[in-house]
Amino acid sequence: MITPALIADAGDPAAWRYVEFFTANIRNPNTRRAYARACQQFFGWCDERGLSLMTIRSVDVARYIETRQQTHSAPDVKQQLAAVRMLFDWLITGQVVPLNPAAAVRGPKHVVKTGKTPVLDGKEWRTLIESIPTETLRDLRDRALIATLTYSFARITAALRMKVEDLRPKGAGWQVQLHEKGGKQHAMPCHHTLAEMLRAYIDAAGIADDRKGWLFRTSPGHNAMTLADTPMSQADAWRMIRRRAAAAGIHAPIGNHTFRATGITAYLGNGGALEHAQSMAAHESPRTTKLYDRTKDRLTQDEVERIRL
Repeated sequence: MITPALIADAGDPAAWRYVEFFTANIRNPNTRRAYARACQQFFGWCDERGLSLMTIRSVDVARYIETRQQTHSAPDVKQQLAAVRMLFDWLITGQVVPLNPAAAVRGPKHVVKTGKTPVLDGKEWRTLIESIPTETLRDLRDRALIATLTYSFARITAALRMKVEDLRPKGAGWQVQLHEKGGKQHAMPCHHTLAEMLRAYIDAAGIADDRKGWLFRTSPGHNAMTLADTPMSQADAWRMIRRRAAAAGIHAPIGNHTFRATGITAYLGNGGALEHAQSMAAHESPRTTKLYDRTKDRLTQDEVERIRL
């Protein structure tokens, strides 16, 4: 963690409080990296203008935000402001500064009604799955991971944290246990198609008794029948998905998040309730769930095709 010169110049209490903000206060590593980058950029801008930690005022923060809006997107600017505002709140509670100069500054308006994640329709999804052979452990693993992301609405991080024991029998069926952000546990009934793909993979890999072992493991080298003890990373999953998509003739820039959005869209398109989709996806707000719903896009196309001349 690099402490900005402007913070270091304010003394050890400020420097330690700055480091604690990122190490003790922010648990998500992606948020930590993004906020650290945002604060570095802001304090670098302030330092270039001869400001100190104690002389930064609301007008300075507002000028920084206005300047950044000229070259960056609204979501980027909103994240910058959020990071600076939260950091100053942390410095206030640590008695480093008396006021938060970012508190009164308003960010740009940015309303997102539809997500940008590419979504596959049913035919495309089936084409992808059917293009993956079932001859090697790597094939079976990849099919099982894609099915997990689709049928359980799992985030890629939650899927890759799964252990073998997270596929559990429940009544006449199965249940998957997902490890979500912030240490939250989220249980989802297992769709019968997903259960079949997971069981085929687990049985072929011979890992059923390794209950504490990772479920989706790396397969290093050229031997697709060998699995390591280490879990796949997000980058591993992304490369696999892009490779499988290209082999299936799918040229859309799909990624890890595509299958979560595809599953939610398919569920809502087949009459599923929004409140149930929200619960299944472990979203805090139904507005977030709606970002994944592309059923209106398809409805619009169907209606337009009714224009016959």
